[in-house]
Amino acid sequence: MLDTDTYNEIDDQFALAYLIKSNEKLNLQAVYAAPFFNHHSESPADGMEKSYQEILKVLKLMKEKKYEKVTYRGSNTYLPDESTPVDSPAARNLVKRAMEREDDNPLYVVAIGAITNVASAILMEPEIIKKIVIVWLGGNALHWPDNHEFNAYQDVAADRVIFGSGVPLVQLPCMGVVSAFSTTGPELEYWLKGKNELCDYLVENTVNEASLVGQGKCWSRAIWDVTAVAWLLDETFMEERFEHSPIPEYDHKWGIDHTRHFIKYVYAINRDALFGDLFEKLAK
Repeated sequence: MLDTDTYNEIDDQFALAYLIKSNEKLNLQAVYAAPFFNHHSESPADGMEKSYQEILKVLKLMKEKKYEKVTYRGSNTYLPDESTPVDSPAARNLVKRAMEREDDNPLYVVAIGAITNVASAILMEPEIIKKIVIVWLGGNALHWPDNHEFNAYQDVAADRVIFGSGVPLVQLPCMGVVSAFSTTGPELEYWLKGKNELCDYLVENTVNEASLVGQGKCWSRAIWDVTAVAWLLDETFMEERFEHSPIPEYDHKWGIDHTRHFIKYVYAINRDALFGDLFEKLAK
């Protein structure tokens, strides 16, 4: 499962394409559109709808329209509190698919946006924590001065549901870890430009976004979300360890409690090896 705010930036498109093109190992079951609110949207609901349409656009570019029937709209808003789910087709579908799994054959949920849809599904049916594994790209590194990261600060209530639930969880922190997974315009053009429709769109989209946010003549962009997919593919792409589940606080700091359960925590990315695999698959 992929839960994605696809229109938010430029990296979700890379992640969706990478997941589909890694079908030698991964079997995409469904795609969920996550809410977001920034300069690309007018509200969380608008962000979710634009993400839904962007998912369909990427699938069309890839000539993978078969996934359209398993692409679902997600939450129109963030959690109102830590006990009230936001109903959506995505949350309901996740509950249904998870409850169909045996406890020893969990469903892997790759979440690369605000984690509202997944938290809502857990609140709707807490039994699914025995049947899923969440791989979340979100929050900053534990050593970073703050946890004011886009995926995390949009819905702190949802973050707290996830980190407090005891669900098997892999966290890929943004600043301080995944921020090292960045590329540049010349590198993208060398490896991807002219290879296929999808690659041309990804390059153009990335270059345009760099210009839009005023990055200047010499720029680089972190392709954050690819790393969450990569965690499923090859253990040599990153380094990880166990950490006590931190507490996402409403002041955008991490709370630390060494009596809490453990999660998997990624602390380093093998940048070159992962980009090598990504570029090879996208260019096919």
